[in-house]
Amino acid sequence: MRHSLTNAPQFYVTAPQPCPYLHGRAERKLFTALQGEGAQALNNALSRQGFRRSQNVVYRPSCESCVACMSARIRVADFAPSRSQRRIARRNADLRRLSTSAWATEEQYALFRRYLDTRHADGGMADMDVFEFAAMIEQSPVRSRVVEYRGAGLLPEDAPRDDLLDEPELIAACLTDVLDDGLSLVYSFYEPTLDARSLGTHIILDHVALAREAGLPYVYLGYWIPGSRKMAYKAGFSPLEIYKGGVWQDLGDPADHDSEAHPLSVAPIVEQVARITLPLRGDDGS
Repeated sequence: MRHSLTNAPQFYVTAPQPCPYLHGRAERKLFTALQGEGAQALNNALSRQGFRRSQNVVYRPSCESCVACMSARIRVADFAPSRSQRRIARRNADLRRLSTSAWATEEQYALFRRYLDTRHADGGMADMDVFEFAAMIEQSPVRSRVVEYRGAGLLPEDAPRDDLLDEPELIAACLTDVLDDGLSLVYSFYEPTLDARSLGTHIILDHVALAREAGLPYVYLGYWIPGSRKMAYKAGFSPLEIYKGGVWQDLGDPADHDSEAHPLSVAPIVEQVARITLPLRGDDGS
């Protein structure tokens, strides 16, 4: 189905599919394309309204009878790591961060495959080949970077290495969008044999540090979903804000957020589209 506003991007809605996070529920997404000179400004504006980017598309959940998925972001200025997070930061102090252009490499894909095969072998990306991986990394119409984390002597002996690169081995990476008000973690992956390092947490902590250095107020983490074990870890990055009811608000006690919704309480798609705030003409997003 297509929905549009006058002189605005066209929005579409997907057919309902089984929800990958909450058993027995169906998901539906509202999305539009990012293209042309206005892509960066549109991505900035929609990210502030709960949308996420995937290649040249931005989307947000628009389910018919559930509002469990809520966009989440860390408020950088007020963030203070917990005791366990400080331990993780110290544990990974030997890693070297390298920020590169959004360009896929064989080394990245080898790490990505080890990560998927170990952690998400039955997930929706399990069959992604090297060409699809390259598209995920490179087909970005907005300002994106690949943030790599490297360490010497940490990989298994049979792990592929880039002998031409004068850097330690790649053990973690994150595709990151640079927004006008923050950093958005599009997708991260890491060496699955290094559980003790808690690399997923380290990536988030380091992006908070990156945002603080750049004077950016937020780190966007994707969706937080009450009742989903896969997403529960995000509540540990306090203060966390969620986009709920059309506004950003402090998460507070996660137990206070009911993931149920009466079908009549969900606004029709046309009404949802009409409420979207779009960037002004001439706004290049810089």
